Amino acid sequence: MTTERQAVGAYGERLAERHLVDQGLVVLARNWRCREGEIDLILRDGDDVVFCEVKTRRGGTHGTPAEAIGQAKVRRLRVLAARWLAQSAVRPRDVRFDVVAVLPQPRGAAVVEHLRAAF
Repeated sequence: MTTERQAVGAYGERLAERHLVDQGLVVLARNWRCREGEIDLILRDGDDVVFCEVKTRRGGTHGTPAEAIGQAKVRRLRVLAARWLAQSAVRPRDVRFDVVAVLPQPRGAAVVEHLRAAF
């Protein structure tokens, strides 16, 4: 991945985190990694745990950010979430998978769309 793409992704993750925290969620982990992959954000929403995938796109050439999350990514995130839960001391009432789509704008604030229970 190029440095520019990494910077765009990091920017989107910062905006997504700020948006979610402003909505009352509490960050448990950022960029949690294991051998199978990475979860962008893990948060607590009341008694629930939210596993959040952040997608940032600079343009619509390749579709919306949320459209970039295919079935393989969904399956991988579910496996990663199960691994994180098995390793953590957190015992949530429920688990949710959210997506935050970030679209930087040429001028002004980026558009941030939060899709709760996206899959």
